[in-house]
Amino acid sequence: MTSAILSDRGLLRREMRARRRVLGHAERTAAARRLAGALMRHPAYLRAWSFATYLANDGELDPTWLVRRAWANGRHCYLPVLVERPEPMLRFAPYTPGTRFRCNRFGIPEPDVPRRELLPARALDLLLLPLVAFDDLGNRLGMGGGYFDRTLAYQLGRSWVRPRLLGVGYAFQQVPTLAAAAWDVPLHGIVTECGPVEIARQPTCLEGEA
Repeated sequence: MTSAILSDRGLLRREMRARRRVLGHAERTAAARRLAGALMRHPAYLRAWSFATYLANDGELDPTWLVRRAWANGRHCYLPVLVERPEPMLRFAPYTPGTRFRCNRFGIPEPDVPRRELLPARALDLLLLPLVAFDDLGNRLGMGGGYFDRTLAYQLGRSWVRPRLLGVGYAFQQVPTLAAAAWDVPLHGIVTECGPVEIARQPTCLEGEA
């Protein structure tokens, strides 16, 4: 990926983050409630009894309304935990109403649980990923750390693997196209406060994959 493309991604990331941070409380709450309704009707969620979500940060669309319903319905919820060794990636900790938290090195709260309780991504049915931007091919622009891509690299080039990946973001975060690198793991679906976004193709191997 060229320096010009990386610069464009950086600019887009700054613009989208600024745009979602200026949303008012009422707008955020209304969008979060609509998102929960859309996700609860989504086939990937209806088939999932274990799923990972996230704690909204930096203006992200908040999935809390969905989590409350999931707990009430007996689903098993998880949150990502940053693991530094053997390489920086994510594992997933149980998330219940009684979960205790600590902050990771980025200041983001994570469940404070023993490492033995952490699960790999492939043990889950569904993973909700926060978005900075997305396109209609299922490409996702994240915060730039690469943690989700490293964690999910085993999915590249495979048509059916666990978990299914649903990106979550505001409708205004959709862009015509995103330049994808070989290590970018495409999504199986995207859901906004306006409902599901149809992906133009099923995720496949990206250019440059070995």
